[in-house]
Amino acid sequence: MSSSKKVPIPKNGVDYREKVVLAPMVRSGELPSRLLALKYGADLVWGPETIDKSMIGTTKRINPISSTIDYTRTPSNASKQPGSVIKESKIYRLHPDQEHGRLIFQIGTSSPTTAVEAAKLVAPHVAGIDVNAGCPKPFSTSGGMGAALLRTPDHLASILSALVKEVGNVFEIGISVKIRLLETADKTEALVRKLCATGITGLTVHCRTTPMRPRERAIRDQLRMIADICRGEGVACVMNGDVKNKNEALQLIQEFGCDGAMIATAAEANPSAFRTNEQGGLLPWREVVQDYMRLALDVDNKWGNTKFTLGQLMPGKAEVYKRVTQCKSYAEVCETLELENIAAQAREVDDRLGIGQTQDSSAIKKAKTENKSAQAAGGRMSVEKTRSSENRRSLSERGVGILSTMAV
Repeated sequence: MSSSKKVPIPKNGVDYREKVVLAPMVRSGELPSRLLALKYGADLVWGPETIDKSMIGTTKRINPISSTIDYTRTPSNASKQPGSVIKESKIYRLHPDQEHGRLIFQIGTSSPTTAVEAAKLVAPHVAGIDVNAGCPKPFSTSGGMGAALLRTPDHLASILSALVKEVGNVFEIGISVKIRLLETADKTEALVRKLCATGITGLTVHCRTTPMRPRERAIRDQLRMIADICRGEGVACVMNGDVKNKNEALQLIQEFGCDGAMIATAAEANPSAFRTNEQGGLLPWREVVQDYMRLALDVDNKWGNTKFTLGQLMPGKAEVYKRVTQCKSYAEVCETLELENIAAQAREVDDRLGIGQTQDSSAIKKAKTENKSAQAAGGRMSVEKTRSSENRRSLSERGVGILSTMAV
């Protein structure tokens, strides 16, 4: 949408206007899912909410196999026993080439200081930093993050102002925020005006209140008012909530005067929702799963996340659904779905990740060691029993019979 006023888009940032984007989703927004959304036509992708304190203290590593940038850290519960192998946890991953200029890092925070410290770590590699002020889950709100920030608008504004000044201006990227509707239109209006005055380049509104759940229909009666305020302040307005596909997104943008739209659950079930009707619309789930598997293998995606995502992409009534959910490795999935063309790569990834039958877990190794010890002990006992048995069978040979005769 055109606007007489427009907050300048920084050199390394991106304008949210006329964009249909992937929503930030925990587990469903990891790297291969984002790459698949981009492949199918998403203009931008939001990464999953990442808590600022989890990023602080991470080590940035360039992965030579996947060509990704990985932010890792040692788990707090890692074994401190001498000689034990400590495997680092991946906190965040991005692809500097395939996501260049199209990735928005969403941060979970309740503090301007930690928000800035964490954002600086990833700022050189993303097109924008987005503050999560809409998550209603207790793990977020209990720490003063997510939707809890809606109850403290001045504090939320201070976080955004700090990010604009110390991250956005320094790294020349945009700062944005994602909110929910408040109890009344007047409260929502006051909040939006306050946030737009912080220097942000974009605002996304999830058209539900904090207590509402995804199964409840999105409320859009405040949307045009929010879009008008944003336009007046030169801030891009993105709508979110019950957007089913790209064609519907474009239609809703026109209907409510927004600048862009965000797709969440529909893309989680089938990322080809970003294909327009002219491009063929939704693809069959088998084709989507094969495309996803290729991308997951290309970046050595964590097996647990891949298995979860496959469960979202496959219809529960599909004959192979249960068999896939029981798979324990990439190779097993390829065998189950008859993906012979990537089976060899799957075995290589299984080897690197140490999953499936290619490498025993520590628990299995321990069980095998104990079993071998038991077998060895059992073997020794067997020999002793054999000897004892032989001795018992040869009592007469040992003179027992002779002694008995002599005693008589």
